[in-house]
Amino acid sequence: MLFLYGFALLAGLASAVAPGQNATLAKSFARPLPAGVVSLLVSLATVGVIVLMTGQFGLPRADRLAEVPWWAWFGGLMSAGLMMAQLFIAKKIGAATFLGLIVTAGVITSTLLDHFGLVGFKVHPASLWRILGGALMIGGVGLVARF
Repeated sequence: MLFLYGFALLAGLASAVAPGQNATLAKSFARPLPAGVVSLLVSLATVGVIVLMTGQFGLPRADRLAEVPWWAWFGGLMSAGLMMAQLFIAKKIGAATFLGLIVTAGVITSTLLDHFGLVGFKVHPASLWRILGGALMIGGVGLVARF
């Protein structure tokens, strides 16, 4: 379990660094959308290498594909939206404010997803402490953005 927490922390570190990298790539290209394509190609190549290293290549059977809920197909759309925000917004509002907004919105949304058991998550009730944590995050992001 400790490994999973460590990996999540590394993902958080990456989520702080990636917006600056993507925004700089967009500025260097003088065109954000082609920079987004390059970033997505690097992501695809990275996942491709991991697939080859782990031997998990191949497509699922058609019956497995038919069982996928309709909303599960749109994860890539969410990733593209995040990429667009990185390319167009991150450098304008700063790394701390950008990431603070993303993380806070994610925690509040996650609390709702957990509470109602949506998009494949098990029900985890929104306790007073979880709601208070989300409210404190909103306050924290407000301070980071203001000062």
